[in-house]
Amino acid sequence: MENKRIVIAAGTGFIGKSLVAHFGDKNDIVILTRRPQAASGRTSYVKWDGEHPGDWVAALENADLLINLTGKSVNCRYTPQNKAAIMSSRVNATRVLGAAIGTLKVPPKVWINAGSATIYRHAEDRPQDEFNGEIADDFSVQVCKLWEQTFNDITLPHTRKIVLRIGVTLGWQPGGVMQPYLHLLKLGLGGRQGNGRQMYTWIHITDVCRMVAWLYENNAQQGVYNCTAPHPVTNEVFMRTLRKAAGHLFGLPAPAPLLKIGAAMIGTETELLLKSRWVLPSRVLRAGFTFAFPQLKDAFDDILTHVPRSAYHLC
Repeated sequence: MENKRIVIAAGTGFIGKSLVAHFGDKNDIVILTRRPQAASGRTSYVKWDGEHPGDWVAALENADLLINLTGKSVNCRYTPQNKAAIMSSRVNATRVLGAAIGTLKVPPKVWINAGSATIYRHAEDRPQDEFNGEIADDFSVQVCKLWEQTFNDITLPHTRKIVLRIGVTLGWQPGGVMQPYLHLLKLGLGGRQGNGRQMYTWIHITDVCRMVAWLYENNAQQGVYNCTAPHPVTNEVFMRTLRKAAGHLFGLPAPAPLLKIGAAMIGTETELLLKSRWVLPSRVLRAGFTFAFPQLKDAFDDILTHVPRSAYHLC
């Protein structure tokens, strides 16, 4: 993609920063954020609150691509207050963006709305995809379903709409999941979590960016896509592959009871580690998309080239 106008709602987190790094040199990018900052290169920042219309609506006029990443982090305790914020932040932002687009003379050509691969049930028996995946009804799934329903209920005849059900995204930008994993390695705690049999559905951030570009450029693509690598692994294999790539011979495991204590201490939920997400990207594979990092070892090897050794070794 070159010389496009890309608007990213809530683009200051890990995935947003990675998208800016990938597309920013050759495209004009506008970040909608609660905390605007000075423009940098071809990237500018516009204030919005994710709930109400405002001056930010003008940024959507004549955009080539809108990417919505808005949503309170699920890395928290699921208190009633946090649950309400997790749900409302996603639904409200999607609704207000849809309403804003409806007022424009030249609306965005494509709208990609983030979703989550955690919409599928806990699965250790078989993989889930867009065609035969089974959707459960726990809190995380309820969030995903209402999020997608809100998006699908918006009718925009001149904007092609896409949902990306994104898996656990691996990369080197600050704020991603690799930082805590590398810290565990550094402390000698890089063993499996729980029994290690739960499936780990992952994707390299470069392939997230490449898939965004591919979906934009292929006009026939619309609807729901799993944004995940084609070769998910068990948690045990994930941790073993990471240890080997980082040069660690061993790592102490973390049994489920210990994880529950640790999660309570740091203010998160064990679901993020213990739910078995076995998700395949069948639609993009059938349509001809190819992955730069289909295998986990290659993904780790690439990521570690961007990370100082001190991040995962004590000396």
